[in-house]
Amino acid sequence: MWRSWSSRPTRNSAWPARHGSSCDAHEEYRSDRRSPTGSRAPRRRGMIAMQDRFLVEEQFANDFSGLDPLTIGEVVKLLAQPGVILDAPKLAGEWSKVLLGLSEVEVPERDPQYGDVAWRENAVFRRLAQAHLAWAQWLDGVGDEAGGTWESKERERYVKNIVTSTLSPANIAATNPAAIRKAIDTGGKSLLRGGRTFLTDVLKNGGLPRMTDTAPYEVGENVGVSAGTVVYREDMFEIIHYTPSTELVHERPLLFVPPQLGRFYILDLAPERSLVEHAVSSGMQSFMLVWRNPRKDPQTGDGTWGIDDYVAAVVRAFDVVTAIAGTDDLNVLGFCAGGFTSALAQAHLTAKGRNPVHAATYLVTMIDTRRPNLVTPLSTPGTTRQIEKLAKKNAVIDAQRISSHFAWLRPQDLIFGHVINNWLMGEAPRAYDLLAWNDDQVNLTARFIRDATRLMGDGSLVEPGAVTILDTEIDLTALTADKFVVAAQTDHITTWRPCYMTARLLGGETEVAVTNKGHVQTVVSQIAKSRQKFWLAPADTDDPDEWMAGAQEIAGSWWPVWSEWLSKRAGDEIASPEALGSRRYPPRDPAPGRYVRE
Repeated sequence: MWRSWSSRPTRNSAWPARHGSSCDAHEEYRSDRRSPTGSRAPRRRGMIAMQDRFLVEEQFANDFSGLDPLTIGEVVKLLAQPGVILDAPKLAGEWSKVLLGLSEVEVPERDPQYGDVAWRENAVFRRLAQAHLAWAQWLDGVGDEAGGTWESKERERYVKNIVTSTLSPANIAATNPAAIRKAIDTGGKSLLRGGRTFLTDVLKNGGLPRMTDTAPYEVGENVGVSAGTVVYREDMFEIIHYTPSTELVHERPLLFVPPQLGRFYILDLAPERSLVEHAVSSGMQSFMLVWRNPRKDPQTGDGTWGIDDYVAAVVRAFDVVTAIAGTDDLNVLGFCAGGFTSALAQAHLTAKGRNPVHAATYLVTMIDTRRPNLVTPLSTPGTTRQIEKLAKKNAVIDAQRISSHFAWLRPQDLIFGHVINNWLMGEAPRAYDLLAWNDDQVNLTARFIRDATRLMGDGSLVEPGAVTILDTEIDLTALTADKFVVAAQTDHITTWRPCYMTARLLGGETEVAVTNKGHVQTVVSQIAKSRQKFWLAPADTDDPDEWMAGAQEIAGSWWPVWSEWLSKRAGDEIASPEALGSRRYPPRDPAPGRYVRE
């Protein structure tokens, strides 16, 4: 057993999930659009003809793109499996049916690549689509290693989705009927516009198409607009104190802890779509921790920020908020990595003999990684070596590189749908606030990536005392605060079953809500005109599927149920404070503050 995570040899280290960057905004923007193979996966932008995965990754050791574990070696390994060769006649038979017009392969109507009607009504294009989809379905069904681990199977699906999504005839102007029709209707101007857009994206967007028009959105103007003021600022974070909107507020304050991997205003996206707004209108004294975007200038020292630094920062935030509210304790809401960090802060304080958190909410927060998820399977020794090298250099990873990696997690929705719209059709991307937030990326320190992946890589956090943070042994089972755990049924990063297990890992009474949406849309769960539903029940079993079978299905947003749960744990009602902050922590800049603009 090891005692310090910072010196522990790693097993199954993996890139941490980014709630904001691998944005599932397309769950709403492109509802019900799915991969023909049903999988989600990122893709390496440059493939090298080399079968040895580790040699390839070593070659990219000084480039963040090398952190992506996929190489041509993985593809060769997949295609060389005996099952691929033995099952090839089945594919040949289906292709024969396609050629003769007898295939029953369905071309989906709601699909980012095959949405145009010509893919179903034109005989030539229907055959092209059916041939590709038949191949994707065939590849999805072959090559699975008998008795293989779930990690190996997930990694295989990861590779399959890359190959099939990339090699679609819809991605080529000459074989895309919508692009051809558009070019004819515009006299070729659509191709010229698309060509200019392509060159711009190559030069300014890392070679990927823009997902949305961000121009209409400005933080503090029409996104992130909840009234408040910055009451605390230090090098790593700011704290916003929000203006109450009710005459009475609950005595115990609520602190939001967003992920380090995205801008905080996903929790305060827009009026009627803001969880902060809902909390404030429910009488909660609400505060927001705003992480500073790590600067790439080595003189700032931001590259030294690791998990210890972030946990210590959360502890300081606890102290500031309770001092302003004049209380001994507080409630906390952590989103994804923010929930992960706040849980570690609570465990650290508990080991020190105090824990000021009375009740905790965890949104799509995965701590126990022993059940299928997207984090663990993408771990390789090669990625571990490269992250370690960058961490030793105190490197700060550029936001654009991070964004491109997470975009490849869902290539059909986040890449090729926009390739078709922007490059082949010559259309401008649509304006959409959730995608604009997704485009507003942040840097990450290599040390944080290294530390988070070590902690999550092999599930050691579930073992009391196996991990040390800030010189204290971490025992998450010792946390006694009541919990409200929210998971997302279609989350492709922190999948819902491991998130459910967060409720079983931590102590205290627990309520669990599983929404029918994805990672980010679960947070933006507006009440009015809600198309969501969720399942609700206490976490009374270690089997997530057994829990789901017995949970109550409820139509609408989970926000009202959560705020009612929280109000019972938020203390007595008192008169709203006449001023924000306190004498020790006076008001500074108006919300949304300074750091969100860096």
